[in-house]
Amino acid sequence: MSRRLLPGREAGWLLLLAAALPMALLSATLSGPAPIAWHDAWRIVFGVSGGAATDAEVYQRIIWSLRMPRALLAAVAGAGLALAGTVLQSLTRNPLADPWVLGISSGAGVGAVTVLVLGLGGGLLSVSGGAFSGALGAFALVMLLAGRSLQGESTLFILAGVAVTQLLSALTSLITLWQADANATRGVMFWLLGSFSDARWPQVGLCGLALAATLLLCWLRAGELDALAFGGVTAASLGVAVAPLKLLLYVATTALTAAIVAFSGAVGFIGLTVPHVARRLVGSRHRQLLPASALCGALFAVAADTLARTLFAPRELPVGVLTALLGVPVFLLLLYRKVNA
Repeated sequence: MSRRLLPGREAGWLLLLAAALPMALLSATLSGPAPIAWHDAWRIVFGVSGGAATDAEVYQRIIWSLRMPRALLAAVAGAGLALAGTVLQSLTRNPLADPWVLGISSGAGVGAVTVLVLGLGGGLLSVSGGAFSGALGAFALVMLLAGRSLQGESTLFILAGVAVTQLLSALTSLITLWQADANATRGVMFWLLGSFSDARWPQVGLCGLALAATLLLCWLRAGELDALAFGGVTAASLGVAVAPLKLLLYVATTALTAAIVAFSGAVGFIGLTVPHVARRLVGSRHRQLLPASALCGALFAVAADTLARTLFAPRELPVGVLTALLGVPVFLLLLYRKVNA
């Protein structure tokens, strides 16, 4: 950032973002084809008596079985993708890096499409398992191609990720067009564009644990990430074990992204755009940047998902469409302001 942050500004933004997230979750819980008044939601969530028993049962089912897990999964997914994007941009020193630069999204797409189209297994767990396996396989392929570049600059690593992404995207298209009928193709495309419509509490728990573990790990390594901003040689001269650190954080962010993509599909632009917004708010020191990115990503994903299911209700848009429509103008605005600063 070109301007100096005022003392306490970072803490103020973090507190504001942390306070805004519960409000966004509440708004998402109340919004939908069947709107729920805030006092009814209060009764259901906190067990306050009052109101018709039939209404209470219906509202309870809507809140606890549908909207609450969906809103929380959106928040966790947005936070995780933004966190992964922030770390990858720091590791690669590339402002265009995001969780998909390592082929994770394309690998998940191949795994999910293989299950959906070829009928290997059945049910949501098989699709999620296929997506998770595909994402990890794609990262392993990138590591095989460019793992030696961990010690130095990351150009080769990024190029390997781009090549693997294109290869797996082509393979996904080939499988879809070769084997799928029209209905299966629509289902595949909806999954590839991202959706939280199948959110369940176990998914929220698994992704939440992955997010918490990765955030803690990255936050503990915040000082080393700050050193990497000056380049691998400078970081090594400051005592940072560059290659082991990069490998550890690449694996952690890949596992986190794979878990998220397995349950929500390929939600794009959060990992690319949100870290730049967070840097504008709290600066580039990772001790503040990492939690700020996670909170901004959670807010962005919850807002996008709420709009995706309410704008054209009862029809629902893939959430990836909304994140692109909202994220691209924000990214272009940030780019314009940086060029003209």
